[in-house]
Order: sequence, then C-alpha cells, then structure tokens
Amino acid sequence: MTGPQLRVISLGAGVQSTTMALMAAQGEIGPMPDCAIFADTGWEPKAVYEHLSRLEAHLPFPVYRVSGGNIREHILRNTKSTGQRFASVPWFLSNGGMGRRQCTREFKIIPLEKKQRELLGYKPRRRIPPGSVEVWVGISVDEAIRMKPARNRWQVNRWPLIEAGMARHHCVSWLSSHPIRSAPKSACKGCPFHSDAQWREIKSDPEDWNDVVEVDQALRNGGRGMRAKQFMHAKRIPIEDVDLSTPEERGQLNLFLNECEGMCGV
Repeated sequence: MTGPQLRVISLGAGVQSTTMALMAAQGEIGPMPDCAIFADTGWEPKAVYEHLSRLEAHLPFPVYRVSGGNIREHILRNTKSTGQRFASVPWFLSNGGMGRRQCTREFKIIPLEKKQRELLGYKPRRRIPPGSVEVWVGISVDEAIRMKPARNRWQVNRWPLIEAGMARHHCVSWLSSHPIRSAPKSACKGCPFHSDAQWREIKSDPEDWNDVVEVDQALRNGGRGMRAKQFMHAKRIPIEDVDLSTPEERGQLNLFLNECEGMCGV
C-alpha cells in the first residue's frame, strides 16, 4: 500500500481545526483531504453550529456531520436513575473527585470511526488494511502533550498545525486575515473543562445559559448508584451561584493587557 485510501479532517469547528481546514482548502497544507467529519454531540452552543455552516461554504471538500446521540438527553436520562446504559461525564464531585470520562469516546471517537469505516466501504468488524485512513487532528504546538497515536492500526494520525509550527495564537492571527475571521470554542455547553471565560461566553446567550442551569440542577439527583453530588463547575456549587466576573469587574488591576503567553517565568 503506497498511501492512505482516505484523508480525513477531524473537525471540531474550534479555532485550531477551523484554521487547519481552511489552510487545506487554500492549498497551504496538503494533499487536499477527501473530507472533514464533525461529531455532533447535540449540545454545542448555537455559535458553534452557526460557525460550522459558514465554514462549510468555504471548503472544497464535503463536511459530514455524524452523531452518537444527544448527550444532553443522555445526561438527563441518567439523573432519573433509569438504570439504562450511559457514558459518564467527568463532573466535579462533592467528595473532591471527578467522575469517569467516557463521553469523548461515545459521542466523538466512535461516531468518527464509524463514518471513516463507512467511507472506506467496510462493514462493521470487517478487517481494514493498516494505514488506510490518515486522520488530521487540529492540535497546535502549545497542546503537543495531547498528541496520541491512532487507536486502530487502520488509522494514522497527522498533526498539520504542529508540522507548521503553529500555536493557538498563530491560528487566531491567521484567521483574522481570512474571510472567516474567528471561531468559537467548540465543546458541549456544560463541559466541566470550561474556563470561567468560556462560562461567561455561554452565559452571554440567555437560552444557552438557561439550558446549562437546568442540566446542572438535574445533576444533583445523582443518578443510579451515585453517593456524591455532581456539579459542572470546579467550585462544586450550582453553576448559577458561581461568580464568573472578571478580575477587572471585581476592581482588580489587570497587569497584562494582552493574553499571557507564559514566557515571563513568574
């Protein structure tokens, strides 16, 4: 086999994967991918879906949207202690720990792999030759610790942004001079790994925020077999009670007018 049968962009629709897709579309990185695949959890902020629709119009290759189900419905079903199978989300627990993280595999990885297998024309459980799919992953040099080999022998991961020496701020700068000038943070509305800045962004949309508050309140029902209470925010209090104000809003002086790059050593 001389090369992959299929080149796929794993498209999260955030800053890095948006930059990677547009650079590929303009021939700045190659060869031209065959497609991009967006794994939809069904619970992204509205801004992500709107951005994805705009992005598709600028790409010369198809964008497939796949789904492993609606993660919001899955979360609410679990809080009702129905006993049905579920993939756990790593919520913050009142005992100081965090829950298991199975949501990424169930709602992102498995749907992506299923679509790749379908595009290759292989039915479930049929053996696929090694290296059949080259998967482009939007990880930049500042996130290099996240680089991992592909889960399956028939996949080979590639990181074009790292090959180009691009950090996240390079992606932001690149996007600013192109038709799609920015991209939202791509993650589920209630993802426990949000920073306070991301929570503030979600809170700026009343519909998205009310949605988050409703689900966070439901988490306290615990679900089947849960002894500890669950929370979306690391402070382990209801999300609507978390102080999400900025240091400036609290009267503190911001010594860094621009985003800190961590270079000063303090």
